[in-house]
Amino acid sequence: MTKEQKFYKALQDVFIGAKIEGEGGFVNLMKIKSNYYRKIEDILKKDIETALEKYPKFRDELFDKLYSFFSRYFTESGSIYFNQTPFHNNIYEKVYTDEKDVILFWKTQMLYYVKTDRIFRSLEINADGFKFYFDVSKLEHKKANEKRSLAFELNKVREDETIVFDVFYSEKGKKTKQDEILKAIKRKGIAITEEQLERAFRVFEKQSEVDFFINKNAKAFLQEQFKLWSYQYFWEGAKEWSADRVNQLQILKDIAFKIIDFISQFEDELVKIWNKPKFVKNSNYVITLDRIADKKLVEKIKKHKNFSEQVKEWEELGIDKNNPKAPIDTKYFKDLEVEVLGQFEDLDKSLDGWLIKSENYQGLNTILPKYKEKVQTIYIDPPFNTNSSPIIYVNRYKDSSWLAMMENRLSLSKYFLKENGINVSAIDDVELRYLTTLLDDIFEKDNYITTIASEANPQGRVANKVSQTSEYHIIHAKDLGAIGKLFVKKLESRKPSSLKRTGTNSRREERPNRYYPILLKGGKIFMIAPEEYKKIYDSKTKTFDDDFIDSLKEKYTKAGYEFILPMGENGEKLVWQRTFERVSAEKDTYIVKNGNIFTPAFDIEIPKTLWKHPLYSNPEYGSEYLTNMLGSSEFETPKSYHTIMQFLTMAGGDGVYLDYFGGSGTTAQAVLELNKLDEEDGRRKYLVVEMGDYFYSVLLPRLKKLCISSKWKNAKPLDSNGVSQFFKYYELEQYEEALANCKYGDSDLFNSPSKTPYQEYVFLKDEKMIKALEIDYEREKVKVDLDKLYPNIDIAETLSNLTGKWIKKIAVDEVEFEDGTKINTKDLDYKIIKALIWW
Repeated sequence: MTKEQKFYKALQDVFIGAKIEGEGGFVNLMKIKSNYYRKIEDILKKDIETALEKYPKFRDELFDKLYSFFSRYFTESGSIYFNQTPFHNNIYEKVYTDEKDVILFWKTQMLYYVKTDRIFRSLEINADGFKFYFDVSKLEHKKANEKRSLAFELNKVREDETIVFDVFYSEKGKKTKQDEILKAIKRKGIAITEEQLERAFRVFEKQSEVDFFINKNAKAFLQEQFKLWSYQYFWEGAKEWSADRVNQLQILKDIAFKIIDFISQFEDELVKIWNKPKFVKNSNYVITLDRIADKKLVEKIKKHKNFSEQVKEWEELGIDKNNPKAPIDTKYFKDLEVEVLGQFEDLDKSLDGWLIKSENYQGLNTILPKYKEKVQTIYIDPPFNTNSSPIIYVNRYKDSSWLAMMENRLSLSKYFLKENGINVSAIDDVELRYLTTLLDDIFEKDNYITTIASEANPQGRVANKVSQTSEYHIIHAKDLGAIGKLFVKKLESRKPSSLKRTGTNSRREERPNRYYPILLKGGKIFMIAPEEYKKIYDSKTKTFDDDFIDSLKEKYTKAGYEFILPMGENGEKLVWQRTFERVSAEKDTYIVKNGNIFTPAFDIEIPKTLWKHPLYSNPEYGSEYLTNMLGSSEFETPKSYHTIMQFLTMAGGDGVYLDYFGGSGTTAQAVLELNKLDEEDGRRKYLVVEMGDYFYSVLLPRLKKLCISSKWKNAKPLDSNGVSQFFKYYELEQYEEALANCKYGDSDLFNSPSKTPYQEYVFLKDEKMIKALEIDYEREKVKVDLDKLYPNIDIAETLSNLTGKWIKKIAVDEVEFEDGTKINTKDLDYKIIKALIWW
């Protein structure tokens, strides 16, 4: 192969990537890129020939150097980043900035992490004397990064006894029916055993697994890399520079930059699709019967033709249909949904939470306008980057891929937090060092609060020759200066049995005025003047001045303050003798409830860096709990909801609490349990994002069951201490779905007179997703028909996410937002949804 041929082969590889068979958005993309590449190659060849007319001897060197550079960035998935970069070529990497003397650098830092997937190709296998052919032409690739096993279906047995299988992912009920396959093959006269068949399956599955990325700024990345690379090449061994040599090197740079310009257009297009807002679809609401005020509507629901389906679901969930908190799912009553929603004056503010089925980057990016600066606490339990983790993510990332995944999502989530919000990230010791540095970079090191070690498994698990018993929680503030003192509520002391503890001193109960009073005005706590505190109690004679206290009460009452004694949990007055310094320090921890002030003496404490308590590590509140609730569980090591409850108390009460590695829904339960315990702070809302299929098999059933009870055994409730709920759940369009729906045609390229061919935006005339529009050119009207993209689009929620406006009312053909804006959902102005379908 000549140097020229090697170069064009490398260019094709870096641009198109390896051939991928099957169906799905990524396959669609590869076909698009392949079509455009053929056109650009013809133009490129003409430009190179023209440039080499004066320097024919430079030909081999030109192609050799172009190959040497571009081949280093070829990856099997078609992504553009470091692949074969020798160590000595990194000496010019920028590893510090003017503001920071130490930063974290990793190989995939400039990328969006999309997913880890296997690139399957149709394959013929000879094993144990049998011939097999595996056809992947119908395989639909993963939409995100969910774990998914393969399913094999027998297609036929050829005349030469080759056994042909169709390959699918095991979704939508597809499973490998091995017994049926064996019987069918044996009927063809082929004596094959179960072990031999399984061995053939394993051989096929050993095809390459790759990480899929998108370069955030391919043009800047490749140009910078070329400059670094060419610096060594141009100057190494150079003794003198002739005019011809300068011209030759200029040709090399010009050709390289033309290629970079064109390649980067496709990466930029992927970035646009990756970051475009996503449609909301398949949305439903869950509401407990006691939350529906209109009893006629309740009767209408019970007489509905689909009510029997709802009752069947209740039976499967272990819920008594006569329970007043039985959860209604509007998926059974879509014709009544608007009537149900009409019960509420302010819809979004009436909801207790949202469950979103989506890959979490797509989810965060789409809902950011709506929830920006509305989240009090983010709690995440991301993949721990170990092979043993049972979570849905393909959990075999190398450090660099894992860091790219985390950086992408953490950088976005920061903008969800209120000014006084905090971010809590759970992790084990494997990635603790890297994740802490990454979080310091994103939230800024000055906003680092602490790392708390919590006991996760008292017995421990053997890893690297030691027994691991702990996990870690790294805590950062959005703005440390905006946060007061952090406290955790001692939840175990807030059970009904503990309310007998008041902290009162029986010797002092006879002297009710011997206290340091607190002022209350407009629901806020204030202190009397420091000099007044000092006059209340004489530290030398150890006596209180009751008359002075009475005069202070009269003074502040006239000024509009309530002059209050702090109270204990059971309502008895607390008359502790306290120093002025202690009162000042504790003021922010006092609880206002029903016009009284309660001290935190027994239920609040400053968090410690080591948490060890049976509530946190006992499987009764983690894996065992989930199994008892659901009857079985796909999760081996879910967190104890008590652990998360503690973290959620650290930064305040009302607000939205976000978990975008939602898992089994432990964070959502922690929010509900806290709301039950804290009536004064019972305005917390949960926002959970999860992509796995167990969104429907674990997460949603768990939230529905919690309406009835928080205590379960063998999937049956043990009490009726449930919680009324009203929440929404929905799916988001995914990146792969958007790719599959995009239409890129064979339109003529390079029609702009103002730009060079390589810099012109080649997708300007492509349809992308505007098949959702019907254009009447004669009447100059545009009709929006979103059903052409996806069925069951929730346009109200889609627009809410897009505009950042919360929903106030939903009618049959209209949505009203909190600012009074009303939009006709049946006759949409295409300009409103432009960002969703064309970019």
